[in-house]
Amino acid sequence: MALLSATADLPSCLMSPTIRRLPNGLTVIAEQMPLEVVNLSLWLRVGSAVESDAINGMAHFLEHMIFKGTQQLQCGEFERRVEDRGAFTNAATSQDYTKYYVTTAPQDFAALAPLQIQMVMAPRLSDHDFERERPVILEEIRRADDNPRRRTYARTMELVFDRLPYRRPVLGPTAVVEGLTAQQMREFHATWYQPQNMTAVAVGNLPVETLIATVAEGFEQAMAQRHAAAATASIERFKPLLPGELEPAFAAVRRADHADPVLTQARLVMTWRVPGVTQLANTYGLDVLASILGRGLTSRLVRDLREDRKLVTGISCSNMTLAHQGVFMVSAQLPAEHLEPVEAAIAQHIHTVRQQPVSQAELQRVKTQVANRFIFANETPSDRAGLYGYYHTLTGSIADGLNYPAYIQQLGVEDVLKAAQTYLSGDAYGVMALRPAV
Repeated sequence: MALLSATADLPSCLMSPTIRRLPNGLTVIAEQMPLEVVNLSLWLRVGSAVESDAINGMAHFLEHMIFKGTQQLQCGEFERRVEDRGAFTNAATSQDYTKYYVTTAPQDFAALAPLQIQMVMAPRLSDHDFERERPVILEEIRRADDNPRRRTYARTMELVFDRLPYRRPVLGPTAVVEGLTAQQMREFHATWYQPQNMTAVAVGNLPVETLIATVAEGFEQAMAQRHAAAATASIERFKPLLPGELEPAFAAVRRADHADPVLTQARLVMTWRVPGVTQLANTYGLDVLASILGRGLTSRLVRDLREDRKLVTGISCSNMTLAHQGVFMVSAQLPAEHLEPVEAAIAQHIHTVRQQPVSQAELQRVKTQVANRFIFANETPSDRAGLYGYYHTLTGSIADGLNYPAYIQQLGVEDVLKAAQTYLSGDAYGVMALRPAV
């Protein structure tokens, strides 16, 4: 059955996934864990970033339509069977991927896994179902537009990216979604929903060969049920963009200022363009900096601006690593009159980490946090399936995910200083302020 079978190079004997590529091109990752549950996750390297402006929102719309049934399963039948067994199913669409998953008891896996695969690979996608679901999507867009947190994120991404598709909403704009057609969706599905462009991850308390065989048979059955000839060309994984295609670092301070009638406190978001998944080795120092600056009570920004000076009610820092390019982000919630002094204080903290190496104590604290978070975040089959699926979908390998703690442990103070000096600036950044409307 298999063209390739291997056990991953592991940082720990606690994780032992088997990776197998089937003749149809599907990659299956399977692992037995001694917990009475099994998670099957189907990952596709397709999200809003692959869409043209003319069909922005299609990947998310399709995610909804997958649950409208197949020629063999009526709408709602899959969810009913899942609920009857006390199982759980859901899905998610991002800029860079779409995933579908079901979590079930081991004895129910053979019954439910093929049904989930059938739903994903051979959906009905009828005109009638499409038109019935469109108002649901439009309402979700409206609710997102009404959500202050979602609005803040959307405006931030529009500020950060001029050209890359990350500036667009995953849900798509209302005007575009109103014009999408069911035929466009069928073509989108036929192009992207191919075994060779997917990763199926099965983790739980069944033998590895049983997990793999169940998934393989499910795909064979589902592909036989597809009602139209599908595209066969493999969609290549993410490649690094040419230097001119990436967005350059900000050359000066770029500002966006908005009034928001819903807010009672202001929001401040400062951003820097940084490497993405295609340059993973350059992201680790930034991950450490994000923790040092704004993760936890002892981080610099939290201690200074919230605990000591009480200029903000909340502040955090993150290094968001998207496929092509990332965003280093400091976000604060604060009284509007504190916007200017807080921006100046954050910029000064950035100057400091560029000029002075972090202390060994700070670095060791972050290394310990990273190692423990990795262990705590991978204790369940669903956690493991997420780790394996994410990294294999975006990089073609799970090694970077498994070895992430080791990469962080290898960093020294000079590596962190170099990351700050290379990618962060206290004089050039994007800054988005949302003020309560008067």
